[in-house]
Amino acid sequence: MIKILIIEDDTSFAQMLQNFLARNSYEVVLSHSGLDGEKQLKEHDFQLVITDLRLPDYDGIKLVSNLKDEIPVIVMTGYAEVSTAVKAMKMGAYDYISKPFTPDQMLLVIDGALNSKPVVSKEPVHSKEKVVVGKEVTTSQELILTSEATQKLEEHIVLVAPTDMSVLIIGESGTGKEVTAKAIHQKSTRNGKPFIALDCGAIPKELAASEFFGHIKGSFTGAIADKIGSFEAANGGTLFLDEVGNLSYENQIQLLRALQERKIKRIGSNTEIQVDVRILSATNEDLKSTVEKGTFREDLYHRLNEFSLQIPALKNRHGDLRVLASHFLRKFNEKLSKQIVDFSDEVWDIFNAYHWPGNIRELQNVIQRAVLLSTTEKVEAKVLPSELMSPVLETAELGSLSKAEFEKEQIVNALKRTNYNKSKAAKLLQVTRKTLYNRINYYDLDL
Repeated sequence: MIKILIIEDDTSFAQMLQNFLARNSYEVVLSHSGLDGEKQLKEHDFQLVITDLRLPDYDGIKLVSNLKDEIPVIVMTGYAEVSTAVKAMKMGAYDYISKPFTPDQMLLVIDGALNSKPVVSKEPVHSKEKVVVGKEVTTSQELILTSEATQKLEEHIVLVAPTDMSVLIIGESGTGKEVTAKAIHQKSTRNGKPFIALDCGAIPKELAASEFFGHIKGSFTGAIADKIGSFEAANGGTLFLDEVGNLSYENQIQLLRALQERKIKRIGSNTEIQVDVRILSATNEDLKSTVEKGTFREDLYHRLNEFSLQIPALKNRHGDLRVLASHFLRKFNEKLSKQIVDFSDEVWDIFNAYHWPGNIRELQNVIQRAVLLSTTEKVEAKVLPSELMSPVLETAELGSLSKAEFEKEQIVNALKRTNYNKSKAAKLLQVTRKTLYNRINYYDLDL
């Protein structure tokens, strides 16, 4: 397991980051001072260091200088100063990320750091991209996603973005719920104000109030300095609550009160602060069922769900896969200094046949790995993860579907995934081409 050292004096933020990375299969050790960080580095073997630049007893850039030839270092700070970023890069930092950052941003930087050598004097990755109307715009090319599912999603974004309605974004893990939230913010009248993302699944329940509302120095053990909470940081802008269904019942009450009153108090303070934020939230679970079970408050659910958006899974975004795969190929060519021109025909067939349970995030990770391992001008099948090589049709609960309806749906999905190539569809369904033709005729499918 990859072992990461985090050096951060904000204990609640450090613990939240630790929990998030642990959920993503990293082993994390925390240090709350530079001196303790030095001690941990002597006692343990780490593959990566993430450090705040401004520590009470230490200069983060000094640590970068000391480790630049040994361990990749990611530096983070709440002070988004270009000069500091450039200095950190020149001293050998792998990358620089400014708070507040999103979980996906951090994962992307970590993936890059673990698979690449430090690069001197480069721009931070998070400054290279912006999101507009559900499309990602890179420094070189705009993604034009043409699937029917994506077009419908973008139409809804355009309609709801200019309003102040609370939006509940629903979708499987890795489908791009945060990208959608950013698109709504960018298209809204609040686009010149902050967009703050908070991963509710990574916050310990005892620290959630501090993350929401902030605290004053000395208000609890570990509160060594005043802290602005997410509501205050997002004032005038948008607050995105990812995995909101993971909040404890007590935290749900605190959140509901803030949404109703539009006022907050930092922990340890009696001063009320008026806040004006738009709430966007996301979940990969069925909140309706949790409401019925009594684990999620119904009044909070309706506060968050003034409008809902369903993010389609990658397997249902027919036509988008090739655009996204080509985009990630260009991206990781640049990041890893490669010049791979395309994917082989066999790889395209594998991509089209696979059901992508991890969605866009899985596609991105697969292509990053493939670009790193490739030594030819095209990505070949031999560099793909083994789970892609033998795709198995996903099983499903039949529920109210009859066996015939389920079979018909599987055939239609297989044909769509293979661009209606019946030979490839038959291979995906693990039947002969003749059997597939017979079933198409039997169901009178108009193809």
